[in-house]
Amino acid sequence: MAAVPTETFYGLAADPWNEQACARVFAIKGREAGKALPVLVASASDLAGLGVTASPAALERVAAIWPAPLTAVFALTTPLPCTSGERSLAVRVPAHPELRRLLARTGPLTGTSANRSGEPPARTAADVGAALGNAIDVLVDGGETPGGLPSTIVDARVDPPAVLRAGAFPWPETR
Repeated sequence: MAAVPTETFYGLAADPWNEQACARVFAIKGREAGKALPVLVASASDLAGLGVTASPAALERVAAIWPAPLTAVFALTTPLPCTSGERSLAVRVPAHPELRRLLARTGPLTGTSANRSGEPPARTAADVGAALGNAIDVLVDGGETPGGLPSTIVDARVDPPAVLRAGAFPWPETR
């Protein structure tokens, strides 16, 4: 389990296919059962390997925006351990170049905020250390993150995509 900087806050990175790793993220965060973990990918081309199913138009619309602090929920052919049995997945291509390089090497990783549920998200490695201590194995110190708002979450299973959480990316898209 690692904590890594993103374009908003630090996030907990674990293998989304590994049941033990995902269970550990849930335990560290104190996250309620059944609340799926989002996943970070290096590029939209990684979606097929996760089992994402979506219309070409929905994929193109979101892919044209990424990388950005925009998380899109897509349907899945088969649930992953990180989705707690749900047949949907929240996924994002982060607007953090170093993180995308890491994801290109490791493959998809979970990307939930590196904090205990209900606590403020971590903007610095020191914040992560104070909040989570020795609960994580690796802490990538990327300096202070921008903070502000978390990523915007849209439901890309509907047309047009519906905002599930307003956040750092303006929706409808402005670029």
